[in-house]
Amino acid sequence: MDLISLDRIRAAHDRTELALGPRSAPLAGGTWLFSEQQPGLDELVDLTTLGWPAIEQTSAGLTLAATCTIRSLADLPPVPGWQSQHLVQECARSLVASEKIWDWATVGGNICVALPAGALTSFAVALDATAVVWTPDGGERREPVASLVTGVRTTALRPGEVLRSVEVAADVLPQPVAFRRVALTRHGRSGAIVVGRRDDAGGLVVTLTAGVTHPHRLAFPTMPTTDELSAAVDAVDDWYDDPHGAPDWRRAMTLRLAEQVREELA
Repeated sequence: MDLISLDRIRAAHDRTELALGPRSAPLAGGTWLFSEQQPGLDELVDLTTLGWPAIEQTSAGLTLAATCTIRSLADLPPVPGWQSQHLVQECARSLVASEKIWDWATVGGNICVALPAGALTSFAVALDATAVVWTPDGGERREPVASLVTGVRTTALRPGEVLRSVEVAADVLPQPVAFRRVALTRHGRSGAIVVGRRDDAGGLVVTLTAGVTHPHRLAFPTMPTTDELSAAVDAVDDWYDDPHGAPDWRRAMTLRLAEQVREELA
């Protein structure tokens, strides 16, 4: 879609050119920005010209640039020891988008748009990923992706801040995960997503997305019983309501999927 309200698209080549005004927005893949009118914007600032490496593997773990495309992440060759790498494909396919979109849609864009069914939000929260945020004063801060997304289309990003990257710690990569998703129709938007991860101490971390207005991370120091897991899910009180699923259905499906994840990882 043509954005006729825009005055310019500005390419940033270093951090000094990254300044965002009140009517500016960062541009990476643009798959959401160009999907509808943006009447509150005069300027887009292109992040892809900064030359950030899409994916970096070090002894500390995995770093994904905010400009890393879903295609780059999905096509990453097998990483030794990354037992949960299959989660990339499972989350990416829950986007319910043509694989052509994968060539442009980015990790940072998918997280920062903050839609309940954000596939890369599910991926990042499930792996306890940390968001590296560049602040307008030249500094940076770190925040769990689980708390970066605060609601439907809202984040904890402050004016002028830009998501620089997402980091997954090395000790999380070998931990096994289980993924479940449900939608009202076979190819419909995700109604509920549940990802479980068994940690090194035998505990369970359960991530709820799509069916709720923001990600929920339920952590248990040991493998929970069915009743303990059900009680934790029942304590959630922000079930999402839209044409892709009513709150009571999303709750019921999340309970079912959570138990399936628990059984698989127990």
